[in-house]
Amino acid sequence: MREQKTDLRRETGQRTRERLLAAALELLAQRGQEGVTLRELTENAGANVAAVSYHFGSLKALCHAAIEQALERYLDAQIQELGAVESTATLQDLAAAFTRPMIRALAAGGQDLAVMRTVARVGIDPPAGWDRLNEKFDRTRAESLRVLTNHLPEIDEQELIFRTRCAAGLLNWLALAPIGAELAAAPTEEIERLLVPVVAGAFHGHEHTA
Repeated sequence: MREQKTDLRRETGQRTRERLLAAALELLAQRGQEGVTLRELTENAGANVAAVSYHFGSLKALCHAAIEQALERYLDAQIQELGAVESTATLQDLAAAFTRPMIRALAAGGQDLAVMRTVARVGIDPPAGWDRLNEKFDRTRAESLRVLTNHLPEIDEQELIFRTRCAAGLLNWLALAPIGAELAAAPTEEIERLLVPVVAGAFHGHEHTA
């Protein structure tokens, strides 16, 4: 009986922790970290103020945990998509894989889009501890470069990395700009039709002529 009670408390605590993270993610997506208040967050999560201290130590630590969770979720999805692309694939195929997590989030809305909006905000203003995820950022870059260097051997690696960062910045802007909300109202196929060529263009750049 005692073990059952312990398990029940553990499960209840885990559910509270998850609700706090979900509420923090939603507020971070809407306003950024400076716009998150303890009172509103706990009200949205259906938890008391003490639960934040118990599970995370502070509001700031909770926000950082939600940000890191969002970043990991996004990067894992992008790594999976990019990893499935052959080195000989077209730039259009690469762009489709690069943008697919964003396209899915725009189409799904809800927490999926909140993840992308949070990632976009921290991409503009990186939080402390960003370097903990350097390995995953490096993997997304390396997966992109596999295809880019094959198609654009005349472009040096640093410039190709610059192009991937510009493409990522474009997606960050899209997640937060009004046009992103307009795009989210379209069918998934239409979002892909409009967005993928733009990202492919960022990868390809301008052809220099003599």
